[in-house]
Amino acid sequence: MSPGEHTTVGVDSTVSNEPFGAVVAGALGVAPEALSEPVSHAAIAPIDETPLASQDRGKRTMWSSRISLLLVAALVGGLAGHYASSSNNGTIPVTSNNDAPGAAVLPSGLTIPSLVQRVEPSIVSIDVKGQGTEDQGTGMIISANGYVITNNHVIAAAVGGGTITVTRTGSTKALPATLIGTNPIDDVALIRINSTTGLPSVTFGNSNALVVGDAVVAIGNALGLAAGTPTVTQGIVSALGRTVTAGSTSSSETLNNMIQTDAAINPGNSGGPLLDAHGDVIGMNTAVAGSLPDGTSAQNIGFAIPVATIESLLKKLEAGESVVNHHAFIGVEIMSMTPSLRAQYGFTVSAGAVVMSVISGSGAASAGLKQGDVIVAINATSVAGAQDVSSLISVLHPGDTVTLHIVRGATHLSLKVTLGTQPAG
Repeated sequence: MSPGEHTTVGVDSTVSNEPFGAVVAGALGVAPEALSEPVSHAAIAPIDETPLASQDRGKRTMWSSRISLLLVAALVGGLAGHYASSSNNGTIPVTSNNDAPGAAVLPSGLTIPSLVQRVEPSIVSIDVKGQGTEDQGTGMIISANGYVITNNHVIAAAVGGGTITVTRTGSTKALPATLIGTNPIDDVALIRINSTTGLPSVTFGNSNALVVGDAVVAIGNALGLAAGTPTVTQGIVSALGRTVTAGSTSSSETLNNMIQTDAAINPGNSGGPLLDAHGDVIGMNTAVAGSLPDGTSAQNIGFAIPVATIESLLKKLEAGESVVNHHAFIGVEIMSMTPSLRAQYGFTVSAGAVVMSVISGSGAASAGLKQGDVIVAINATSVAGAQDVSSLISVLHPGDTVTLHIVRGATHLSLKVTLGTQPAG
């Protein structure tokens, strides 16, 4: 959901200022509320970032305030601008220094220029033509034989028969690529550069070991300025375990356990890497916050899919599987259990999906699910975090009944939930 789509989709997230302090973007399978304030991007007319209308998700708790998120997608186009000229006739004395500027240094001791030099050969710009549009994004080479991971929304226009080309960093040659597997629910897709071997690839890091405050670097085809010349930004991990919901004209999806960062993320960055201080990929840049309902602009709030999530999906993507969402709906807002949550609120389990709120009138509400419950299994399948709940429910159908195994305080309970229908996005 970000870097390479002709239309930017509004994402609705909820920032919790009270217990469990997390961004919770909506019930699993629940569409976001209408976003009334588009974000203004001065002088960048070709980039369409108008949030699309979405649906009400029902009653919320007092923990929540609402913020709009934008998928960082880029429509092909140019930037308007001008050059400033000088009338200096050379008579003014100027003091100059020819020393090279100092390189920014990361906590690992690695300089950002050296990190970029090492990683950039594994980054590609992606161009997609299809359905009457031309979209741009970013991808990461993950194997020598040309497999590239990116966001599903970057290549969505090619699903119906469009074309995909990639341009490697430092090159101007567009190479044809083939779509291998798609996962719209988790917003991850796999493509392969045709007839290539011996390519450099990124190294995956350990996103499970991240802590708030860790240094990060983002690389991507920001604004689609020029294929093969990615933009580099730096920041920190601002928060972990965020949940955001993205909506389009045809669907909505909830992304769980996202990494929040203040590293600048812009249209065209989608599918690009969020790197740790060692240059290892710990996330895939996907969305950026837009504005609050009152029109106040959010600042420096971007989101990336953890690399641990991406790794868990690669086997099915490589096999050519495409995930189909049947729009089953539980009616809960969830986030992954973390050590800090467990320590702060005294949870008795170390893994699972914490229920942040329950939507009134939903199957979860009828079954008696409560705020603060921890979902540890669905039917016979254990749940390690919010990602597992999303994946397990997405393949089910409205009307199906599931057994949620939960922990409430020190008590283990089993609740039967009849799934509803996800509201249209």
